[in-house]
Amino acid sequence: MELIGQGREADVYALDEYRVLRRYRQSGPTEPEARVMNHVAGCGYPVPKVYEATGTDMVLERLTGPTMLEVLARRPWRVGSLGRTLGRLHDRLHALPAPEWLPRRFATAGDDRVLHLDLHPGNVLLTRRGPVVIDWRNACAGDPAADVAMTLVLVGGAEVPGPAARFGRGLLVRSVRKGCRTDPAGRIREVAEAKLADPDITPAEAAWLRRRASGTQAGLPPDRRSGAR
Repeated sequence: MELIGQGREADVYALDEYRVLRRYRQSGPTEPEARVMNHVAGCGYPVPKVYEATGTDMVLERLTGPTMLEVLARRPWRVGSLGRTLGRLHDRLHALPAPEWLPRRFATAGDDRVLHLDLHPGNVLLTRRGPVVIDWRNACAGDPAADVAMTLVLVGGAEVPGPAARFGRGLLVRSVRKGCRTDPAGRIREVAEAKLADPDITPAEAAWLRRRASGTQAGLPPDRRSGAR
């Protein structure tokens, strides 16, 4: 099999021109992830088709197109439009009621929307049919504000070299907020604390998260629309 992609937790192999194998290196099962993908797909949300899920392996539809992150690296002037696209993907997802079997996280009474909790530019493929969201490992039911907050924390804390890139990161955060209707401010500190438990974060990311979790820099760049929340 040809290795065509690698992430922090999984490798992706080409099976043929229509299918790929996504294989997690250490943990399973993949059946819960496949179940939530099938659920949101049935509601019209853009995800790859799932052909099979067993143990640490998932056989998925093979999609053609770069990730949003790859496009941002090559065409940074598109940061505003792509950030708004990411925000709209949140809105579409959070319109979906969560099924009863989906685990709850970041939830209070009445919070029953589907959350992705890893919806960053590296997990959005820009295909001919439009943006498609991948990697549903962390999906749960809960408060949409936590999902948007997690995206902003992931983007804001990412290690990006150079002053121009840091400016672009801030613009991406603001554009995500402009693109979605949910105000994440009330969940930023809680989400930053939760992300600190991730063993894969770098020392620089951990330092950034601690500042938000401690409240010394709890905020993120504001949405600057007139009348914004």
